[in-house]
Amino acid sequence: MNEDLYTLEEQILDRLTGKFVNITNPERRAALITETAKNIRADISSDEIAQISDNMGDMSPITDLLVDETIEDIMINNTNSIFVYDSKVGQRQLDVKISDKNELSRFVKKLKLYATNEAANGNILDVHVPSGSRANIVYSPMGYDITIRNFKKNPLSVLDLINSGTLDYSIAARLWLYMDGLKVRPANILIGGMPAAGKTTLLNALFSFLRPEQRVVTIEETYELDTSMQQNAVNLETSEDMPMVELVKNALRMRPDMIIIGEVRGEEANDMITAMNIGKISMGTIHASSTRDIINRLQHSPMNVPKDIIPVIDALIVVSQVYEKGVPHRRIIQMSELAGMETQILLSDLYKYDYKTHKASPILPSVTYRDTLANIIGVPPPDILAEENVRAMMLAQLNKIGKRDMRSINEIVRDYYAEPENTLKAIGLPQLHPIIQI
Repeated sequence: MNEDLYTLEEQILDRLTGKFVNITNPERRAALITETAKNIRADISSDEIAQISDNMGDMSPITDLLVDETIEDIMINNTNSIFVYDSKVGQRQLDVKISDKNELSRFVKKLKLYATNEAANGNILDVHVPSGSRANIVYSPMGYDITIRNFKKNPLSVLDLINSGTLDYSIAARLWLYMDGLKVRPANILIGGMPAAGKTTLLNALFSFLRPEQRVVTIEETYELDTSMQQNAVNLETSEDMPMVELVKNALRMRPDMIIIGEVRGEEANDMITAMNIGKISMGTIHASSTRDIINRLQHSPMNVPKDIIPVIDALIVVSQVYEKGVPHRRIIQMSELAGMETQILLSDLYKYDYKTHKASPILPSVTYRDTLANIIGVPPPDILAEENVRAMMLAQLNKIGKRDMRSINEIVRDYYAEPENTLKAIGLPQLHPIIQI
């Protein structure tokens, strides 16, 4: 690109900051570039506009990485280096980098096309780029530091997580029961883990188990959760004018069946627990290393949740990145149910990761949540566990017949909710029968 076009592109990028944020149609974006270019220079040719347009969409040197399903994070350390987190091998450095501060500034301007005008003026910025990835941009005197979280076009399903060893069929069936609650009482759940442990991935995978009639409200700092399979869903995103705590409070006025908080980290925890206490099922993720650590974080600043109401949470799950033969893997390392309170909140461990066998070993069967469901429905507690076993075998069969993506699982799950006997026959399990039909 010659110097004149280079300068013209800079002017177009400046004028279009934030203009693409609500435009998803590529033709409308192209028309806006054309209009802006001609406003700056009336005699510009179609070929020159096409050259500028192509260059504005070029995210070199990371263009290919943005569509690589194995790359989870891209870390651009101003002009010094570029690292990626590769799901197969872990973190590694690339042999390319952004050449100078001018190119880095131009790269950021391309990202800012998808930011609001107000946000683009700040020194910290989150942007969703067309690939669906989220870019976090921080300005410093050294330049820009950019971290891009790649979102998979096809999010990992619960069967993908089983096949990768994150969990097994019995744990997945328990999570299905938690999400469904046999229609009468889904579980209040928190998923804990350290950064990049796979908390959001697990939470998102559980959406295949939602009942179609449920109204779901998600609240996130940046959109990550995929509720596209749920017709009655509202996706809220925080901003300076709408902080997390206010959105959680407002969600109670939106007649939700389930409130899902992308990440619980502050005083909104109290409003989440209040929602649970008045019968609004809630879920979310939280930074913590164990189920006891989740409880401790809830009790202390900045959350400060009173200890006596924490037991309205039914289940705590912790995911972690563990190394097996030097290779990183994500695993559920602990799963507990809250079992009341004495001098401290009692936890009943259901599963715990065994670092020798690299598996989540069952410790105790569900008691608290199982008995809650059994009492509400009016069935013997063993029937709850028997139904859970049927669902574990269903998931194994879906894996066997290749119904592994989230939508395929969701379709079978919804069929099972409506016609359990026929669904079992349809997937090749005529010998099985639903234990509990609601």
